[in-house]
Amino acid sequence: MRELFIYYRIEVAGAASALAAAQAFQQRLRDRHPGLTARLLRRPDDPTAHANDTQTWMEIYSFDDAGICAALQADIESEAAALATFMRGTRHTEVFVPCAS
Repeated sequence: MRELFIYYRIEVAGAASALAAAQAFQQRLRDRHPGLTARLLRRPDDPTAHANDTQTWMEIYSFDDAGICAALQADIESEAAALATFMRGTRHTEVFVPCAS
C-alpha cells in the first residue's frame, strides 16, 4: 500500500486562501475516489517562518488497502496546482509503504 507524504512552503500572507483551496481540492479528490484519505497538516513551530514568512505544510494521502496508484497520484498533483500561487518553492513528494512484519 503506497502512501504519499507531500510537503512544501506556503506564504503566510496567503495562508487562509491556500487553506480554502487545499480543503476544496481534497474534497473533490475524496468525492471522485471513495476510500481516499486526505489530510492537511502544518508544522507548528517552523523556526524559519519568521525569517521568510512561510509555513511548512504537508498533505498525506492513503487509499484503502490498494494504496495510491500512478493515476491517482497524477490526479492529486493536477488538483494541487490550485496552490501554485501561494507556494514558495516546489512540492516534495515522498512515498512510503508498510514495513514487513
